[in-house]
Amino acid sequence: MRDLVVRAYSRRVEGRLDHTHVPAHIGVILDGNRRWAKASGGTTEQGHRAGAEKIQELLTWCAETDVRVVTLWLLSTDNFDRPAEELTPLLGIIEDTVRDLANDGRWRVHHVGTLDLLPDHTQRVIKEAEEQAGDRDGILVNVAVGYGGRQEIADAVRSLLAERAAQGATLDELAETLEVRDIAQHLYTSGQPDPDLVIRTSGEQRLSGFMLWQSAHSEYYFCDVFWPAFRKVDFLRALRDYAVRHRRYGS
Repeated sequence: MRDLVVRAYSRRVEGRLDHTHVPAHIGVILDGNRRWAKASGGTTEQGHRAGAEKIQELLTWCAETDVRVVTLWLLSTDNFDRPAEELTPLLGIIEDTVRDLANDGRWRVHHVGTLDLLPDHTQRVIKEAEEQAGDRDGILVNVAVGYGGRQEIADAVRSLLAERAAQGATLDELAETLEVRDIAQHLYTSGQPDPDLVIRTSGEQRLSGFMLWQSAHSEYYFCDVFWPAFRKVDFLRALRDYAVRHRRYGS
């Protein structure tokens, strides 16, 4: 009975959704897999796998509502501190997820993060998925694996310095001419729109370093539901909440 009520409410929310105010780019912090598993009496690995299975549902909902870019934070640089018995199966689940995204046929795949931090096999899987799904017309899916917001900015500055040095510029010349867009052009998401909306599940109300540069003017939506339990109605509520906000872009 409860499922019928939720589906009816979901249809009602979807019917009232203003598609002219749908975010073009959504960033998602997929949080709560381990706590969902603990609450369900399962293992940590089962929680991560359940979270991975939710991704295709999310992307289908995004396609139905005209979202064009989705960034999924799958593994942070801080996650490398987790014990091997958790990290190793998590990397395997991420590899399976990235393969599934490429094999699906509907999505493009782009890695954001420091590739060199990842095991060689994981690097190969990500590169092959990018090549396989690179020329499609569907949603661009950024898979944030080995990602940290501070690391991204450091990598962007390092890339910019190397580029200008190769062009023969001095540090003094760079300092005199440096603009915000110069760094933006060297971010992992260079050429993409910044996220309009950032969703974090599990009840935590912080960004934890997610897209620090790009989210300067993003709207945030914090949801109490653990990621594996995230439903279409939760997604639609986030879009509805976003649609009624007046975005000021710092003004």
